[in-house]
Amino acid sequence: MQQGHMIPMVDIARILAHRNGTVTIITTPVNATRFKPAIDRAIQAKLKIHVIELQLALAEVGLPEGCENFDMIPSVDLFVNMYASMDKLEKPSEEVLRRLTPVPNLMTRCIISDNQFPWTTDIAHRFGIPRLVFHGPGCFTYLCLHIVMNTNVLNEISSDSDYFVLPGIPDRIELTKAQAGGWGKIREIEGMEDFFERMSMAEEGADGVVVNSFEELEPNYVKRLAEAKGKKVWCIGPVSLHNRSFLDMAERGKKAGINGHDLLKWLDTKDPRSVIFVCLGSMSSLSNEQVLELGLGLELSSIPFIWCIRSTTDETDIWLSGYEERVKDRGLIVRGWAPQVLILSHEAVGGFVSHCGWNSTLEGLSAGVPMVTYPQFADQFLNERLVVDVLKTGVSIGMEVPVAIGEKDKFGALVKKENIKTAVESVMNDEGEGKARRERAREFGEMAKKAMAEGGSSYVNTTLMMQDVIEELAKNTKPIQDVF
Repeated sequence: MQQGHMIPMVDIARILAHRNGTVTIITTPVNATRFKPAIDRAIQAKLKIHVIELQLALAEVGLPEGCENFDMIPSVDLFVNMYASMDKLEKPSEEVLRRLTPVPNLMTRCIISDNQFPWTTDIAHRFGIPRLVFHGPGCFTYLCLHIVMNTNVLNEISSDSDYFVLPGIPDRIELTKAQAGGWGKIREIEGMEDFFERMSMAEEGADGVVVNSFEELEPNYVKRLAEAKGKKVWCIGPVSLHNRSFLDMAERGKKAGINGHDLLKWLDTKDPRSVIFVCLGSMSSLSNEQVLELGLGLELSSIPFIWCIRSTTDETDIWLSGYEERVKDRGLIVRGWAPQVLILSHEAVGGFVSHCGWNSTLEGLSAGVPMVTYPQFADQFLNERLVVDVLKTGVSIGMEVPVAIGEKDKFGALVKKENIKTAVESVMNDEGEGKARRERAREFGEMAKKAMAEGGSSYVNTTLMMQDVIEELAKNTKPIQDVF
């Protein structure tokens, strides 16, 4: 029910269908509309994909009508309500699998589920089939979070602002207690700690882990993660590279706030690698003060830019009207959803200011574009450390304090326009370290494409994953009808 989880999972469904699999996607009506165009095209191409929509018990758990995704929740305090509604999908989901079992070619042989649906492990056990868990981040961040959650490392740090070295990993990674704390204050909401505990236990019972990454990007961490989790880890990404056509890239996710053709026409007027793309994700929000500082920093840099602004207030709307007039010759503002993969794939784009959500991080790397890292919360500070310290393809904007969902107005402007200008100019620089950084980013982009091509590591891992499911099923001698 999070956009950042749903988009790659739909890509995975299409990849499996392209590899001759039959895939059933179980989701809710509002979420189904977001990826309907992509699935319709897949079905028209004779791929075996089916979508089944289930209703969330919204009123029963105190959520507004139509509130079927985390980016629609009016308050962070309602997160626990959303998870409660997701728990209530267990019985109807099991009924779906019961109905599919007798149907030729539709019998469920494996469940690949978001880690936020812990009950899918129980269903898989009842059906005697494997369950693979999909976890949002890459192997580096996944391993770091595993260490944080399963050791006492944070208990030894007195202050949230104190830096420490994360133990048990190949690289030296320094971050603060607050930055390493994952979802932070969200875990403190009544009922949330119990949910995270159930999620962790369900992962332990899973038969394998599916990761949207590729082995060449983080080879040391793929192996370490498999050892830490005690199960197979399948790196089958970057799954965004499965989107090759204009429509697949332009219509990926929600309805875009700009026509894709108009966007490309604007980019076509710019020099190669001259534009910086600014997008801070589907759930990150900036205070009014921070929006102004970000805009002024871009203006000071004199670099052409595309700036995606997810939401605005009356105050920022008034300011933006004058701002757009000032930067109209080199700046393009997209309100709402931006077709990120389409933008990053254009040769005019030479840099990416990102919140460091894993999808965005990997999409930037896949495009071979260096990044300005601007993390906000959750796993984003760890993803920043991967980009800046391990891969050395990014420049930190200097964000130190996590800003949890719903807390944007508590802090005002944490990053000043001067810092933004400096970071943007640094990442767009083609000399010295800037040139070396850009070359490293380009090399990772080439590696990503090779990984997804036939014979590449992710292509092979997808084959091995599908074969492993078949082998696991062969071990189960219990007839499916005896499960009930």
